[in-house]
Amino acid sequence: MKTYRNADLHCHSVVSDGTLTPEQLATRAHANGVELWALTDHDEVGGQQRAQAAARAQGMGYLTGVEISVTFIGQTVHIVGLGFDANNPGLVQGLHATRGGRKQRAMEMSEGLAKVGIQGAYEGALPYVGNPELISRTHFARFLVESGVCKDTSEVFRKYLTEGKPGYVPHRWATLKDAVTWIAGAGGVAVIAHPARYKFTPNEEYALFTEFKAHGGRGVEVITGSHSEAEYAVYAQAAQEYGLVASRGSDFHSPDESHTELGTLPLLPAGLPTVWDLLADRIQ
Repeated sequence: MKTYRNADLHCHSVVSDGTLTPEQLATRAHANGVELWALTDHDEVGGQQRAQAAARAQGMGYLTGVEISVTFIGQTVHIVGLGFDANNPGLVQGLHATRGGRKQRAMEMSEGLAKVGIQGAYEGALPYVGNPELISRTHFARFLVESGVCKDTSEVFRKYLTEGKPGYVPHRWATLKDAVTWIAGAGGVAVIAHPARYKFTPNEEYALFTEFKAHGGRGVEVITGSHSEAEYAVYAQAAQEYGLVASRGSDFHSPDESHTELGTLPLLPAGLPTVWDLLADRIQ
């Protein structure tokens, strides 16, 4: 079995809310020494064939990927799926249903922004959207930066697009059980993405991990772009405690916006079972 060290199993292309094509991402990943790669667009597998072909052209191993939006205890949680059959009907239909509410949500976000004097935000965000079914807060943020309302996307989120702000509209996504079941049913492994980002209480985090595992979830991101060094250690311990395999991914979206470049994260701690070992027979 081939051993991979530099695996980057979390990033986004223009198919969802990234700014680069699958081919550009593959080139960038390879240039940074990535040996095993996955494209994990939000609630969409439309870029998988292109990503797989681009990875092969660069000589990298490839795992199919997706990042599914889930509502858990009133918060949005992301579940990454890896190594699945991208044509599985249950997964494809589930993702289609999850994407369905995004347009209505976007219209309501635009209405909220109009009330504080920012007109035409929906129409303004559309040129930044590769796939209109996947319009998101990130696309609105790019419009507000380019139109001079804010200096960067962080300011946009802080002032307009988080809970309690004028452009924030919650969305009910899939359930945790839905997401894990779709991924497992397609032959893949479900992974909790960037767990430190959710700011759950210890009891809430315990509920997330135990329910995730009860539904058939098998992995957790330990090393990821939004985790601190201290959090690497916390979730390495959590992986061991809950009997989950470890994953690693930059969550790269754009050269201009992402804090962490593809393939530049620290390596996983030695001795942790990895998701790519579990999926060795699914690597393409």
